Amino acid sequence: MPSEKLYREFQNLERKIQLVLTENKRLKDELSHTREENGTLKEKMESQEANLNTFQDKMKINKLVNSTVVSDGDSAQLKETIDTYIKEIDKCIAHLAE
Repeated sequence: MPSEKLYREFQNLERKIQLVLTENKRLKDELSHTREENGTLKEKMESQEANLNTFQDKMKINKLVNSTVVSDGDSAQLKETIDTYIKEIDKCIAHLAE
């Protein structure tokens, strides 16, 4: 009789160990997935910050151009020159991002 009870307790313990191992594997998989997602989100955030910085730089340049007092002919030429510089800067940023 005592051996039957001991055997049932052993089986019960084995079942509980299997449940714990299964839960442990599930949690490890979830952690791995969460870490991957975290890495992806960090990359997106860095990209968005770079885009924001580029946009802010463009806004500063635009304010500078708009606040500069020049004649109409010079203004158009200055604006064209600055637009060319902005395009070149964007190319450099894209190249550095690679």
